[in-house]
Amino acid sequence: MPDDITHHHDLHSPDATADLAARLGARLRAGDVLLLEGPIGAGKTHFARALIQSLLSVPEDVPSPTFTLVQVYDGPGAAIWHSDLYRLTHPDEVAELGLTDAFDDAICLVEWPDRLGDLAPKSALHLSFAPGAHDDARRLTLRWSDPRWTGRIKGIAP
Repeated sequence: MPDDITHHHDLHSPDATADLAARLGARLRAGDVLLLEGPIGAGKTHFARALIQSLLSVPEDVPSPTFTLVQVYDGPGAAIWHSDLYRLTHPDEVAELGLTDAFDDAICLVEWPDRLGDLAPKSALHLSFAPGAHDDARRLTLRWSDPRWTGRIKGIAP
């Protein structure tokens, strides 16, 4: 397996986070999986919400899937699955949600991907969120080993 490649982004505001999410969203295709990592309040849901809203042809509310576990949206050319696995206790519960099947033909955004265990796709893009220099700032680290991400990540920073 190739070594992981990383990119770091300092996002100075929620708007900067949303802008980066929209730029990345425009490059996604069916079968792309984004694994959103970071502590509670680090910006995972804000990023996911902005990315999803940027892909919807008709604006709609994008709630956090904390209690529903999965929200599905009609995206351009593929369904968009947004999942929050925080409340899951075992990877077997992921299969019951249908999420592993969605990895093949949907755009999937997964919060708390550690709950996937060995079910996490090797080709996924990992996004790690951490607090930044001030309350609204975030430090985002993108990490991948699948070469298909290299060209897509290039140039997404402003």
